[in-house]
Amino acid sequence: MLKKNMDYKKAFEKFDGENAFIKITAPPSVDGAQKAALNRKGNVLFNSGDIEGARRIFLVTGYSDGISRVGDYYKSQNRMIDALRMYWIAPDRTKLEPILMQLAGMLQNVIHEEKLSDE
Repeated sequence: MLKKNMDYKKAFEKFDGENAFIKITAPPSVDGAQKAALNRKGNVLFNSGDIEGARRIFLVTGYSDGISRVGDYYKSQNRMIDALRMYWIAPDRTKLEPILMQLAGMLQNVIHEEKLSDE
């Protein structure tokens, strides 16, 4: 865990050149009018098929319905990990939980198969 007074730039220097990133937990501050305009733009992009463009906008504005719809799109494309990520960020627990249960079942099967092969 990083100490409060630690120099963050120095702490992350060891990751230079490794395509690492720092996750920001709060979206940039956007006023209400800008947020509404961006969400409309994101909806237009989504409806025209530019899912990635819409996803970027929805993540910046924190538009949970849009983020969840991107998750639905990913799920329809069988991109379950990407869908899981969008549902987690949204947060949309009703759509997240079935995927988590499916992944848990898959992991249980893998573990069970490994135990059988070790015997």
